[in-house]
Amino acid sequence: MAEHELSINGNTVAFAPGQTILEAARAANIWIPTLCHLKGATPTGACRVCLVEVAGTRTLMTACSTPAVAGMQVQTESQRVVEARRLVIELLLSSGNHNCAVCSDRPEGWTDFQLETQHNDGTDDLCPVWGDCRLQDLAFRYQVKGGRFAPQAGAYPTEMVNPLIVRDFSRCILCGRCVQACNEVQVNRAIQFGDQAGKGKIVTPGDRPLKESDCVFCGECIQACPVGALVEKKSRYQWRPWKESTVRTTCPYCGVGCQQLLHVQDGRIVKVTGVEGAEPNQGRLCVKGRFGYDFIYSEERLKTPLIREQNGFREASWDEALDLVAAKFKQIIAESGPDALAGVSCARSINEDSYNMQKLFRAALKTNNIDHCART
Repeated sequence: MAEHELSINGNTVAFAPGQTILEAARAANIWIPTLCHLKGATPTGACRVCLVEVAGTRTLMTACSTPAVAGMQVQTESQRVVEARRLVIELLLSSGNHNCAVCSDRPEGWTDFQLETQHNDGTDDLCPVWGDCRLQDLAFRYQVKGGRFAPQAGAYPTEMVNPLIVRDFSRCILCGRCVQACNEVQVNRAIQFGDQAGKGKIVTPGDRPLKESDCVFCGECIQACPVGALVEKKSRYQWRPWKESTVRTTCPYCGVGCQQLLHVQDGRIVKVTGVEGAEPNQGRLCVKGRFGYDFIYSEERLKTPLIREQNGFREASWDEALDLVAAKFKQIIAESGPDALAGVSCARSINEDSYNMQKLFRAALKTNNIDHCART
């Protein structure tokens, strides 16, 4: 075996210096489950789902935080590993309000728990991320049904006062992905680990609601959350993954060109996420890019050109409106010269539109009176 090679499930795998077992495995298309791991952030090994067996070690190792070493022999699905993962998943399911179909055949006590869940949620629907939950996926994969450990009641009430984000602490598994997304990816530093009476909680400074903190509502924490602890307020219980189709597009709000996935259900956008791994934003979005899509369906949007007349506005065709604008431009230039015209481009326009705007005024209309408006 070469200097930078290890064995994973009997296969020789090359790794780069500094890579972890998880990174080496993923580069070789070998699957290892994770819940707490966030690409680009410091590995923590908090969830323990990525446990693997390394020959010569007494305990199982977390693949996300254990460096790859030459000659290392790793098993990712041994009986010992699978049993450990099942226990971890079962404990996570019992850690709070995880009322998904995984637990549908609970022994006595499940009905009471389900009724309490419905009361807490204010709805008889299942978890708002049912079908899009990494914990649920792992429970199905490893055939973990729960029931051995009594479900723990939520220690903290759901935070609904924020305008865009619902924080359901009863579903939080304390994986830390939201904290890393906020502090290491977006560097907003709005949330951190905390506790009350010895029970862990993700908190803002002073444990205030998000709307009273330094949170800028970029929503990166929602995209990072692997369970239903953080969800978009607008799409909660409205969006379901099996009903949607996705459309990749470019964010319309500025010239950066962030890549978005529009989640469309019944012909309407119900949520927006960033495209992971895509340039230039690498899955990140700002508050406008993630939440500012309601304007599309505003009744105040103009659907046809309007021409002002003495009695107000009247609808016109595009040809008539453009001909009128061109005629007015020519009239002003003939009477007062090209510098009597000025153009203002929206700062939210994409680079190509802004370029065409300045080209129109400088090359066609012969004036340098072109600026942009920074208001959004």
